[in-house]
Amino acid sequence: MALTFLLIQTALFLFGRAAALNAAEQGVSELRLIQPQVYRPDMCATFETNTETYAKKIAGNTLLEPKATCTYDAADGIVSIKVEGHAVSLVPGLTFHTERTASGPIETFEADK
Repeated sequence: MALTFLLIQTALFLFGRAAALNAAEQGVSELRLIQPQVYRPDMCATFETNTETYAKKIAGNTLLEPKATCTYDAADGIVSIKVEGHAVSLVPGLTFHTERTASGPIETFEADK
């Protein structure tokens, strides 16, 4: 019986963790399209909200209280989004924290030569 609970808890944790990574990757794929000339720091709040909403949709009840944090580094040309939360637990009072980060280069558009 204990082994069954352990296996189910492991599966729930891994699914919540995968959902956090998937949400972070989705957020980065949107954020990297914003060009440095257009980017404003207050835009991150929108991407964080969208990422958290996406995480809730795909994870259901397996990732609790997802929180996204956005980073836009125009100087290095890299964006990243970190999603963290708690995987659902079968044992009351026991929490499993998960944190996943995705990053990618900012899309650049250049004229034909």
